[in-house]
Amino acid sequence: MIKENYLDVQKKVFAACERTGRKPEDITLIAVSKTKPVSMIEELLPLGVVDFGENKPQELKEKYEVLPKDLKWHMIGHLQRNKVKYIIDKACMIHSLESIRLAETIQTEAEKHNVIMPVLIEVNAAQEESKFGLTLDETPAFIEQVAAYPNLKVSGLMTIAPFVENPEDNRIHFQNLYNLFIDIKGRNIDNVSMCNLSMGMTNDYEVAIEEGATMVRVGTGIFGARSYPV
Repeated sequence: MIKENYLDVQKKVFAACERTGRKPEDITLIAVSKTKPVSMIEELLPLGVVDFGENKPQELKEKYEVLPKDLKWHMIGHLQRNKVKYIIDKACMIHSLESIRLAETIQTEAEKHNVIMPVLIEVNAAQEESKFGLTLDETPAFIEQVAAYPNLKVSGLMTIAPFVENPEDNRIHFQNLYNLFIDIKGRNIDNVSMCNLSMGMTNDYEVAIEEGATMVRVGTGIFGARSYPV
């Protein structure tokens, strides 16, 4: 069932690309495997799936250690500073940078491990009180600051849009983030390459792709409803 789900999501990604004249190879479909057992991830490997998303550093670390080393692990959840050390040499990208203190910790740990960590700046595009992230207005100045850290590579923006019944309701947030993405790209800031726009989840990824997303994070649509440990 998981394979069929993945192929179904992939088909919808391709259709969204076709509607907007985009190339499917420009979209990274991240299978969000948080709370899911290794056995479920293994079901996708024969399809050539390599991009997986986790939101708990400990869980990312545990899965990294037992699964093939060519997989790409995306740290997509809120990241506490004391947990950075667990994933700094294991994650391919951190999608949730939203404070200077976290940037400092990533810099310290990345320097220790001699790695350059690609990061996405988390933007709270809908300004929901319950969500982490910078406002659209705060983001450019924040990026200027973070660009000074040599072991971080600012690679784009990320947002978690509101959970809505109608995906169309999120279109405006995706448009606003895309406009900001283009604006920052045009500034040609040193050590900043605006090449990734991570937005769209199970219920709205098609709209996100239509509005310029280069990465979508799909969990429930691939693995089924989340299972939490008792």
